[in-house]
Amino acid sequence: MTRTEFIQILNEKVKLIRTEYDYTQDKMAEILGISKKTLIEIEKGRSSLTWATAISVAVLFNRSQIILMTLGDDPLDIIRTIAFTSYNENRPETMGGKIWWRVIFEESDFKIQQNIISQHYRLLDSNNRRICSSTDLRYVKKRLAEMRLQ
Repeated sequence: MTRTEFIQILNEKVKLIRTEYDYTQDKMAEILGISKKTLIEIEKGRSSLTWATAISVAVLFNRSQIILMTLGDDPLDIIRTIAFTSYNENRPETMGGKIWWRVIFEESDFKIQQNIISQHYRLLDSNNRRICSSTDLRYVKKRLAEMRLQ
């Protein structure tokens, strides 16, 4: 998923998210730090969120069922993956990919999974802790090779 795709997805969902939280256009615009006119234009498809405002929507409404069902993962992980292309950050234990992930590769100590919606990859250890995430499978495989050497 690219920044443009991420923004487009949220453009299409911002009105649903606003409705899900039962916010008026005035309230939603205030929360996002944009004018009501801009929000109306976005909701009508005549304008677009910026990268920063798309991040704001995803972060501020990260528990939204609309966002979770649309992105299929924690919005922050997707944002980090897009923003940093590849990032390495040891994270708390995940659920192991029972819902939104398919296993690409698995061995005793590691597995590579791909998100079925955003298409980004992650490398998990045997305790389902995320070692890295990336949109580039080659990068994740490289990290796997490095982990095997440790």
